[in-house]
Amino acid sequence: MPTRSQPQSATQVIKSLSYSGTNAIADGYLRFVQSGTSTRVQVDANAAADAARLAEWEFHNAVLAMKEVVRGQYGADSDQAQAVGLKKKSEYKRPSRKKLVAS
Repeated sequence: MPTRSQPQSATQVIKSLSYSGTNAIADGYLRFVQSGTSTRVQVDANAAADAARLAEWEFHNAVLAMKEVVRGQYGADSDQAQAVGLKKKSEYKRPSRKKLVAS
């Protein structure tokens, strides 16, 4: 990876990141920033990891929302709720009083 003192073309930088997409700017790898009268190019080498993490987070939130919709539509004690991985309300153990041992 080049240091700040070794300017390279954007094409060389993109190749060094093993980027295989078609638009590095839209994908978040490259960004142009105005600095006084000049323009700087910022490179985000972790753009792919960030995008994958964001997609995983969005999928996780979608699954949680789907489970809440199923619970709301069919009820907390339904077979449909159990089918999406929720525990039926009737399967929870009821709390019981502990008996004291007389001594």
